[in-house]
Amino acid sequence: MLANMNLDIPKMPPVTSTRTATFEIVSTKESRHKTTEEIVREYYEADPILANIASCESNFRQFDKDGDVLKGRVNEKDVGVMQINIKYHLETSKKLGIDIYTLEGNLKYGKYLYETQGTSPWNASSLCWIPRSNLAFAR
Repeated sequence: MLANMNLDIPKMPPVTSTRTATFEIVSTKESRHKTTEEIVREYYEADPILANIASCESNFRQFDKDGDVLKGRVNEKDVGVMQINIKYHLETSKKLGIDIYTLEGNLKYGKYLYETQGTSPWNASSLCWIPRSNLAFAR
């Protein structure tokens, strides 16, 4: 299942600012910077609910203001843009060869969770990312 995932996320060293995190995408015609939000939305283009979840969980931040991986406000074991809980998922992510402390790995493992468990790992924030018209059906 993971072998079929398309990972076009550029590998870059950790950044020092989460709000302005950018990655340089080099093409033959031009060079431009993409924000973490743009990368997340492009990566999850086929599953936009995951981009909505990233917005609610981390405000599209992989790193905090000091350049360290973002930890959850409610549960510090939640890490990164998709707020992957290390208590429950670190061991599995390592077995799959995914480093959830990187943006690439956090997105990839978020996709894996979605493919294996749906949106249930992020139910705690569902009032934020479920469209209001669907709330009656979600309960």
